[in-house]
Amino acid sequence: MTTPTPTTAAAAAGRTSVVHGKKRVLASAFAGTTIEWYDFYLYGTAAALVFNVQFFPMATELGGIVASFATLAVGVIARPLGGIVAGHLGDRIGRKALLVASLLLMGVASTLIGLLPTYEVIGWWAVVGLVVLRILQGLSAGAEWGGSALLSVEHSPARHRGFFGSFTQIGSSAGMLLATGAFFVVQHIMSEEQFAAYGWRIPFLLSALLVAVGLWIRLGVADAPEFLEHRASGNVAAAPLRELLLHHRRPLLVTIGLRLAQNAVYYLVTVYMLTYLRDVRGDSASGVTAVMIASAIGLFSTPFWGWLSDRVGRKVVSVTAYAAIGVFGWVLFAFLDAGPLALLPLVVVLGINLVHDAIYGPQAAWFAEQFPVHVRYSGVSFGYQVGTVLGGGLMPMIAALLFAAGGNTPWLIAGYLSGLSVLSVVAALAAKDPAREQRGTELTDLHAGSTGAVTARPGSARAETARAAAAGITTETTAGTPTERTTV
Repeated sequence: MTTPTPTTAAAAAGRTSVVHGKKRVLASAFAGTTIEWYDFYLYGTAAALVFNVQFFPMATELGGIVASFATLAVGVIARPLGGIVAGHLGDRIGRKALLVASLLLMGVASTLIGLLPTYEVIGWWAVVGLVVLRILQGLSAGAEWGGSALLSVEHSPARHRGFFGSFTQIGSSAGMLLATGAFFVVQHIMSEEQFAAYGWRIPFLLSALLVAVGLWIRLGVADAPEFLEHRASGNVAAAPLRELLLHHRRPLLVTIGLRLAQNAVYYLVTVYMLTYLRDVRGDSASGVTAVMIASAIGLFSTPFWGWLSDRVGRKVVSVTAYAAIGVFGWVLFAFLDAGPLALLPLVVVLGINLVHDAIYGPQAAWFAEQFPVHVRYSGVSFGYQVGTVLGGGLMPMIAALLFAAGGNTPWLIAGYLSGLSVLSVVAALAAKDPAREQRGTELTDLHAGSTGAVTARPGSARAETARAAAAGITTETTAGTPTERTTV
């Protein structure tokens, strides 16, 4: 009879711990980004429905709408700064610490928006307060996505990065579902007067409870072995952003371009469409319902597209979807002007789940694959957030201006979206596609020759130490014999 040695028993426990750890990582990516995007999208929905009246009672309706969407854009414009700060710290000290801080910041800002007096009560101080809190939301969102995406992708098996990364992306659909669902419920249990007076505040105040749940999950996650190995090597960049701009400009421009059309169509459908329906068809509730249905389907379509990209490559999936976005804007507005609103959910599902999600699902993995570990947080965050500003954050405001410039017709908006699609196709064709070209290659090996990149021979002492740290195992040497013990 063979008696298990302490080392083999600890190794078996370590393998179990690694599996549990990966599940915890995926849960953290999903829960954390869900709560972050719930808070962030609450503002977009409120900006389309009530903020133009509660905080911006301008002389003209167009002025109030543009001002409301301008504060929406302010939050998005703040996201690159959040990404820069988080990227610098995340590439130096780790991903987890930044994710905990971003979640706390978002929760505090959203709760305070729910408590903020309106323009009628405190005048322009209400506008100032709203802008400041929206900036804090933007800083938090800028810090969140890159860290969450990297935590899930860096922990993933080489052949499943698209699927693992999609758990960060699912958070967007789940957050939008919760945000639109919260407003849907409040709108349907209250009169219009009650909703305008105080009902819109309830979804913002619920943020405090959700953040507490997210923190409980996120605090139990460790950084990935690749990053721990890099940090232990002593080759951490002193200024990751400078390193990024000096040596990795091409992938940075590629990631910015990849965001343009994808984020633009998302904001067009989930934010501007609500205002357009209200003004043109006198019905915004149908839009909220359609977005909510698409968000629910996104919980399944997003990981499907991530899974598919692992098998056929990111490029073929995304280029096809970008081309479809170029056509979709024309179809969408033709329907919104004259189509039966009972079929609106089908149109929104087409634009969001079949087109947008085909790009968004693989995006966390595709962005991470463009950069080496020593600038990866800075690269994915900066590229993602700058692309978000240029593509999506300005879209509702630009759409409102183009609608007016086009004589109250939407065709300039559709043409603008088609132009962004062309730029995104160019970026996609220029991007590396390891899922197709280097299938099964680990992230570390994709950039083995990069300046500052550190590689570890599989099974080496440093690599095993990093793996053990991520799994909650510490390695000790007793009388020349290595033993492992699992920590809780």
